[in-house]
Amino acid sequence: MNKTVNINIGGLVFHIDEDAFQKLTRYFEAIKRSLSNSSGQDEIMKDIEMRVAELLTEKQKSDKHVINNKDVDEVIVIMGQPEDYRIDDDSDDKAAPEPFYPYTKSKKLYRDKDRGTIAGVCTGLGHYFGIDAVWFKILFLILLFGFGTGVLAYLILWVAMPKAVTTSEKLEMTGEPVTISNIEKKVREEFESVSNKFKNADYDKMGNEAKAGATKVADGIGEIFMSIFKVFAKILGAIIVVFSSFALLGICFASIFMIFSSSMPDNYILNHVSTPIGLETPIWAQGVLFLLAFGIPAFFFLILGLKLLVTNLKSLGNIVKFSLLGIWIIAVGILISLGINEATQIAYDGKTVNKETINIAPTDTLYIKFKNNDFYSKDIYHNTDFRLTQDEKNKEIIYSNNVTIQIMKTDETTPYLQIERLAVGKSAVEARNRAEKIKYGYKIEGNKLILDNYLLTDVANKFRGQEVELFLYLPKGTIFKADETVQNYDTTENDFFNLHFSSSDYIYKVEESQVKCLNCPADENEYGDVEGEEVNITSENDSTNVVTVKVNGKIVTETKTGKKDSDNNKKTTLTVDENGIIVKTK
Repeated sequence: MNKTVNINIGGLVFHIDEDAFQKLTRYFEAIKRSLSNSSGQDEIMKDIEMRVAELLTEKQKSDKHVINNKDVDEVIVIMGQPEDYRIDDDSDDKAAPEPFYPYTKSKKLYRDKDRGTIAGVCTGLGHYFGIDAVWFKILFLILLFGFGTGVLAYLILWVAMPKAVTTSEKLEMTGEPVTISNIEKKVREEFESVSNKFKNADYDKMGNEAKAGATKVADGIGEIFMSIFKVFAKILGAIIVVFSSFALLGICFASIFMIFSSSMPDNYILNHVSTPIGLETPIWAQGVLFLLAFGIPAFFFLILGLKLLVTNLKSLGNIVKFSLLGIWIIAVGILISLGINEATQIAYDGKTVNKETINIAPTDTLYIKFKNNDFYSKDIYHNTDFRLTQDEKNKEIIYSNNVTIQIMKTDETTPYLQIERLAVGKSAVEARNRAEKIKYGYKIEGNKLILDNYLLTDVANKFRGQEVELFLYLPKGTIFKADETVQNYDTTENDFFNLHFSSSDYIYKVEESQVKCLNCPADENEYGDVEGEEVNITSENDSTNVVTVKVNGKIVTETKTGKKDSDNNKKTTLTVDENGIIVKTK
């Protein structure tokens, strides 16, 4: 029965019997004595211990396996006996021959970071396959252009391949036997390499080299930033060229369009385009100024973009540059002066007010309607701020649909229409005179108020914000009906009068603080203007009486026609008796 102990070799724990432990301890002590005069003794011993730990691990058949003398002897055969050769610092002594032991040459895959460029993957593959590492580098570069697979493969190998850190791992990477002599030889070579560098170093030269290296690094960093800046400059130049080219083409097209607008039919520019400086200046002159003021900067941006793209692009020359700059300054100055002049032309407001009484009986229903003139516009719903057209005598005039109406309450007993004509000018007198020249028409036919949906003025009055505002003042109790055309021009506040668009048959009544709808559906009572059950009489003309009643949400209408006499002027009502029967009374 042998006693066992636990030992730690190379960071690994082993169960070993006492005899084997004593033999292994003597083996390590003999190695230390043979390395007593060697450089890097600690490093050599560390590598030897790690190699021994690897060999002992291979001997373990299970976790309960105990290392015995046989296992230690086999490890010593592989590693070699210290007394079979001499290891010291005397380079003149001839090293003892390696002891004979069975060894099969094998390699392990490691990354050679010492000789590698990035992570040592290619160098490690070169050691393992016995091929120059440059071929693997070429292979990865080829794969790099194959949808980036080279980068992915390199990263995977970088993670999967361990780095050769210890001397044993470096020997395994190249396929050399991991023996005491090889470990000592490898460590000694590394130490001698470092030592020779320090012994033979020319510190003045190293200082100069370090300075030159720092300068080179700084220059390299500068070149990197310059390269990045050049790339961005090229991209920026391309963007500037594209946008400036489109802008220049658009400016040229618009300017030519304005310059030759006088030859276009129907005064297209004047009718459909509003310019910032108005039409005081001829449209062709505005086109020229627009081309110069905006086309010259676009042209300079185009040249700038081309210079960023093309290195050896020839300059325009100072004469051309300063000439274009001077022309641009003059054009911008003229545009600014014209803009100031345009602002002065609309500095003051002016208006005229006319009042027209509407004579209808208190029991009559007032009908309100807008109409258009088919000569100027065939569409009643077509709204135009301003446009030039010809009247019946082929005279050029200004046409506009800037007409609005508001329903207002009055304390007077008779309804009336207030017509306000408005315009602007460079003085109050000019604005008022221009407002007086607005032509607007309307008619009152019985209980019908027919309003024009347009205004006219002479071309000499120019486009100066001409508009017509209508204010229809109705006494309390007035009943009226608004045609569907009214919705296009009504600007009354909804809290006072809400025009219901769902039907043109709705009838309205002016109350104390609000206009009520007498026959609107209950679900349109958003502003609280829908009455309950009401009975109303409307007079559409002098010979027709219309009786309307709303009962249980349904509308009942009674119409009576005949000659106008005293009977027809009597009020007729519909009532509901206690039995729910509708009864007509006179």
